[in-house]
Parts: sequence; structure tokens; C-alpha cells
Amino acid sequence: MKHRVIVLGAGFGGLEITSMLSERMASQLELTLIDKNDSFYFGFSKLDVMFNRILPSEAKYKYSQIKKQGVEFIQADVLSIDPVAKTVTTSAGKYESDVIIVAMGAEYDIMATPGLSEVGNEFYSMAGAEKLSELIPQFTSGHAVVGVTSAPFKCPPAPSEAALMLHDYLIKKGVRNNCTISLVIPFGVPIPPSPDSSSVLIHSFEERGIRFIPNRKVTQLDANKKSAILDDGTELPFDLFLGIPKHVAPKVVVESGLTENGWIPVDRQNLQTKFPDVYAVGDITSVGTPKAGVFAEGAARIAAEAIIAKFEGKEHVDAYNGAGSCYLEFGEGKVAKVEVDFFSGPKPKGIHHGASEELNMDKKEFGATRVKRWFG
Repeated sequence: MKHRVIVLGAGFGGLEITSMLSERMASQLELTLIDKNDSFYFGFSKLDVMFNRILPSEAKYKYSQIKKQGVEFIQADVLSIDPVAKTVTTSAGKYESDVIIVAMGAEYDIMATPGLSEVGNEFYSMAGAEKLSELIPQFTSGHAVVGVTSAPFKCPPAPSEAALMLHDYLIKKGVRNNCTISLVIPFGVPIPPSPDSSSVLIHSFEERGIRFIPNRKVTQLDANKKSAILDDGTELPFDLFLGIPKHVAPKVVVESGLTENGWIPVDRQNLQTKFPDVYAVGDITSVGTPKAGVFAEGAARIAAEAIIAKFEGKEHVDAYNGAGSCYLEFGEGKVAKVEVDFFSGPKPKGIHHGASEELNMDKKEFGATRVKRWFG
């Protein structure tokens, strides 16, 4: 009998766990990978699209390219999940399984922030990044606000990157002196687990004349005044708003009974949910790491090892260590890197590697190796 596995979501976590199970279980595996989209793209590629570094088509990798033993990709909407019966109903039919892995990530609730859909823009979806790629070239004077509307949110460095890259873009265009940039985030520093990275970023903001507004969130956008309203009542008039929308678990996951307080709790030892043989990895969980692809990938490896060990009747030993690294775009072709460890010590700790052209190449290699592994 083949081991029937359903993987819901083909992001970092879903693709990594699919690759591992295919490599290790091969002919014993019957894995169905389900995603509503037809293509994968790296989160950081949205910034490249937004600032017209690349075309959207250059950022996408078709799931139809996946050719792995024991794996079938289905493009479909997930309509319901039964974690007890371990069945999934989709727009393409109903699927039964021995194991379910939920890796559907977080979705965006644009309507949770009044005015965002009317007078603001978001750059956390590819569609939002594409829209901004047309609007940013038209921004030649005035006030740009990069604003976070809620926490937690994916890729905590991204708002800082967007502000720095906008500065760099306006410099190259020769209009920076006509523009002001403000960054609003709900933390006291840009990257709380890494004081060194935060210090470097704050210094970079000061050097570039970017106004940093910590410990605040954007609660609404006033369409009449074209102003961002912060949670302390402060108003920031803007000419261009680049927003990070509220993140939520997909409705179908909430309705399945898997979530608590909005996200899926999991056992850090094996990433299993409260339902036997139902696992969750990535942004959809409340495991305690940032909502970023590299952490989803690390969690996926542990979940895969646990699934394989159980199938083979062996003991699973290694728990999820919550370690990962993130790249930070600083403009001028330079990229920094922060390595963060969340679980090995009494509190999270981060190591900062200064921005350089070498790390820019390292980031490109990071992407290339994943594409080769997941799609090759």
C-alpha cells in the first residue's frame, strides 16, 4: 500500500516537504500537491517587480514543471478540510489521505483597514507589486508612506527594504529631493531579534532621510484627506501609500477547526497539529518564528522527517530549532543578511552580516538552488 499524502499549499514549506517525501519514500508515496495558483514566486521577487527590476513573468515558476516520483500537482481551490477523516474537498474533487500537511500560508484581509483598497496600495501580493510598478514611476514629488497595518506579518524586514529601495529608486531618477519617505512599523526596532541589524537599519534611515515611526500601526486611510491614520491618532498625509495588509489564516482552515487564536498551533517536536497525522508548516502556524519562507522550509524538513520515521516505524528525534536567515535589500546593489536562532537559547538572537555585493550574489544563489531542488 502506498502512503497517501496531501500537501495543501505550494510555497516554501509545501515544496520542501514534497521534495523530501519524494526523495525518501519514492515508489511508496502517493502525494497530491494542491495549490490555487499555477505558479510559485519568491517573496523577495515582489520587490523586484515593484521597482521594475524584473517582469512578473520572470519571477514565476510553473508548478506544471514539477516532475517528481510519486507526486501529482493539482491546481484547485480548497473548499473544506476534514482533519479527522483526513479528507480534502476541492474545486477539482475530493481527496482521501493517510497524512495531511497544511502549508497554505497567510492571506491578506484588505478590507480590515478602511480606505486601503480605495486610496492605498499593498505590495505583499504579486498583483499589488505589479500595480505599484506602474504607480511608482509616476511618483516624482510628495510624501510616500510605507505602513504596516497589523502584526504578525510576513517577512518582517520587507517594510524596511521597501523604504530603502524606494529611496534608491528616487535617487537614480533624480527626484529624491522632491520627496519624503516615512516608515511605520508596530515594533520598537525594525528587526527585534537582531539588535545589530536594527541598529544598522536605523542608521541607514537617518543617512537617507527616511522618517522612522516605530511602535505604531496604520489603522485606516482617510480617502478625503488622503491621509494615513495611526493607532495613536496621528495623521500622515501621503501622495503614495505602500501598505502591508492584515494577515489572516484562510477561511477554509479556520472552518476546519485547526486554528486557535487565528493560527494553527503545532508541536514543535514534529509540527503535528492536535489531530493525529495532520501537520502544519509555515506562515499559517503559531510555532513562534517569523512568517518567512526560510522558516517554513526549516519546519517542513522536520515534519517530513517525522512523517517518514512514523511510516518506517522508527523514532523521530530532531525537533524544530527555529533557526533561519533572511536577506535585506539596502539598495545600490547591496544586500545584508541576518541569521536568527529562536529556540536554542532563553531568547531569540540574531547575527548581522553587513550589506555587500557578495551577499547579493549569495541571495541569487539561494533562489537558484531552491528552484533546482523543487522544480528540477
